[in-house]
Amino acid sequence: MNFMLLRYLLICSLSVCYTVSSGQSSKKLTEGLPLKVMSYNIHHANPPSKDSLIDIDAIVKVIRAADADLVALQEVDQLTKRSGKMDQPKLIAEKLGMHYYFAKAMDYDDGGYGQVLLSKYPIRSTRIHRLPAVSGFKGEPRIMAEIYVQLDQHTEIRFATVHLDAQKDEQNRVLQAQYIVDNLKKKAMPSIVAGDFNATEDSAPLTTLKESLSPTCANCPFTIPVVNPKKAIDFIMLDKASNWKVVSHQVISEKYASDHLPILSTLTLNRER
Repeated sequence: MNFMLLRYLLICSLSVCYTVSSGQSSKKLTEGLPLKVMSYNIHHANPPSKDSLIDIDAIVKVIRAADADLVALQEVDQLTKRSGKMDQPKLIAEKLGMHYYFAKAMDYDDGGYGQVLLSKYPIRSTRIHRLPAVSGFKGEPRIMAEIYVQLDQHTEIRFATVHLDAQKDEQNRVLQAQYIVDNLKKKAMPSIVAGDFNATEDSAPLTTLKESLSPTCANCPFTIPVVNPKKAIDFIMLDKASNWKVVSHQVISEKYASDHLPILSTLTLNRER
């Protein structure tokens, strides 16, 4: 084996490959770190089979077993009476040893109700977007929460969670989907949007989202109900402008902790520098 071939194989074994041409500078290509992303509607940590019981440890157990780097949680209570005045976002994050951001969608039961983003990476900044609804709508307000995290010295990403409107009429969901697409276009960077979309893969809201985002699955496995699930409404979606690669996608068969099944995707972000 000649020296140049040996050198090439050694470099590739370190997950970084160089293409060298006479008279040209080297170009480095890398896939980046594997990234495990989870989305889970936790039903305010109330197992559906247990009436008003709050079981934070059951939720934590699911997330810990998945060993996810980034986690999007929906239907989370903070200091509500129904949850015994627990600070659910803080408790979950502390038990997992993760950074977190709680985004309150609304006041509820003497506390707050909304979504949480968890990260093994330090959170650089946060933001809440108030999602639109048709004129005169008086139902539950909906938000998109986002964090910015630095994966390594070269790569910052945006990680967002949504819980779109649950009305039978999908007008609000279409408006909310269009807002998400328009917002992503304002700042070009690798982005992930995960959550409970209250819409199926072939619906109008998902069709709108697919203008800029790709789900991490096709013919996605069902996520609700937890017993004999009939449809998928929970998704992890990746911006099309970035070179995301989906290594795997799965639905975790956990039937006790919530009324939704959690989903987990393993990704890499291919980039050239």
